[in-house]
Amino acid sequence: MGPTASGKTDVAIRLAHEFPIDLVSVDSALVYRGMDIGTAKPNTQLLTRYPHALINIRDPEETYSAGDFVRHTVLNIRSSQERRRIPLLVGGTMMYFRSLINGISELPDANSAIRAAIEDEAAQVGWKSMHQQLAIIDPVAAARINENDSQRIQRALEVYRISGKPLTEWQERTEPQGCFSYSKYALLPEPRAVLHERIEARLDMMMDAGFVEEVRQLRTRSNLTATHPSMRAVGYRQIWSYLNGELEFSEVRNRILAASRQLAKRQITWLRSESKLRTLNPLEVDPYVSISAELRSLLEDVRN
Repeated sequence: MGPTASGKTDVAIRLAHEFPIDLVSVDSALVYRGMDIGTAKPNTQLLTRYPHALINIRDPEETYSAGDFVRHTVLNIRSSQERRRIPLLVGGTMMYFRSLINGISELPDANSAIRAAIEDEAAQVGWKSMHQQLAIIDPVAAARINENDSQRIQRALEVYRISGKPLTEWQERTEPQGCFSYSKYALLPEPRAVLHERIEARLDMMMDAGFVEEVRQLRTRSNLTATHPSMRAVGYRQIWSYLNGELEFSEVRNRILAASRQLAKRQITWLRSESKLRTLNPLEVDPYVSISAELRSLLEDVRN
């Protein structure tokens, strides 16, 4: 686990090179085909040599939920174990990790009409107002959802409008899937300023590599809109707004940078609350060394 730009993929690849590991991506944006530059997706050559389950499995017009992730990942874990290999989950979508480890409730299916109505209402009054509405019907959910997190606000309101029950009430009825035990590691670069520098440097590389053109190409898909979950990913929604004439190009980089830093902050907050988590500062120690030592010990125990 770890915030964006903390170096998770590099460590995972080094581990997969040495150990009998099956990599499973835990990233809500990497599931989408055609979203390569802005997601920092490993390149084709790397994915060919070190395959990652759950990368490039959906078109951007499609949805992919935490429930989908849990079902697919349980199958991947079991497959690895049956082949006497080690499933290594790597990514930064903390809700996916928590849904897998702690369990997930069976929420109502998405309703396109209700979702569209919420979008229309938000366009008139703003997402902060919608967040205030959520605080009235589900204060627990509102307290943990940022007032700028339109995707999660929309889903919480949608669940309530479909079922008449708050999202929190649905989430209280959860059961862990698969009965697995986990060794949990998090890469947490400190001081935070260095992480911010990494985020900025990576964004500049993305822009130089053609991030704007990637979004421009995605916009040619007739069924893809700014409201699809894929296009709400950091960077994609800001560039979409620019291409839609809602932002000046001079604003785009700063907007993406601010959103990326906010994402990292939310990820770190999630990690701070995670139990039985071993944190590693990649600026002080090599995470590969620490994790590989424990893997060798684990494999030795299995052989014995």
